[in-house]
Amino acid sequence: MVKQEIVSPLSVQGLTVAYQKKPVLRDVTFTVPEGKLIGIIGPNGAGKSTLIKAALGLIPRVTGEVTIFGKPYEQQRKAIGYVPQRESVDWDFPTSALDVVMMGRYGHLGWFKRPGAREREMAMDCLEKVGMADFAGRQISQLSGGQQQRIFLARALAQDARLYFMDEPFVGVDAATEKAIITLLNELKKQGKTVLVVHHDLATVKEYFDWIMLLNVELMGIGPTDDWFTKDNLQKTYGGRLALLHSDEDAVIVSSR
Repeated sequence: MVKQEIVSPLSVQGLTVAYQKKPVLRDVTFTVPEGKLIGIIGPNGAGKSTLIKAALGLIPRVTGEVTIFGKPYEQQRKAIGYVPQRESVDWDFPTSALDVVMMGRYGHLGWFKRPGAREREMAMDCLEKVGMADFAGRQISQLSGGQQQRIFLARALAQDARLYFMDEPFVGVDAATEKAIITLLNELKKQGKTVLVVHHDLATVKEYFDWIMLLNVELMGIGPTDDWFTKDNLQKTYGGRLALLHSDEDAVIVSSR
């Protein structure tokens, strides 16, 4: 019996990205297993958002190769869901919450086929899952920050992806939205999806993620949270920008500055 090779949802080899000749990411290499919630943590300017954008081909790479389930991104667009930083979105664009979520189906339909009743039903189901079904007809500019974030999560759900990238989904949201997001992430994990999340609140890392990636221009470490979320590894990653609030054998609760 031939043993089937396990293909990583995301493999990055020798990735270097530079802005105006200054490296933002330097020779980053890693693979991630399937079905994990992975928090990407590191200080400001560490290259966390850059990593996601480079993996998605949104910015050029100096060197490196990125494969999604063993193939280039261009061949795996349907397998990927993406939630960008909320500040990068034009929220004044005249469109409804439902229309934004249905955009998540375009990759499956193709750009020349209009979404129909089935896509509308799927989009409404995704809105229901994030508690936004009652706002389907609302213009996105009329929504609060937390509501806008939920709409983009619903759009990612509509993509029905196998690998998700989320860039700071918890920033600027209320407690109810944060709870809704983590509930959704755990649901995706139960379905065997892989989710990479840029995250800043170190106090919730152990609660939210089963894997972490420590990044500061270079990859400082990646693996199970229980193994890598330690005082020594955090100080190595954050340097002088780390304030230790509490530490014992079972927990490390910290803040970055």
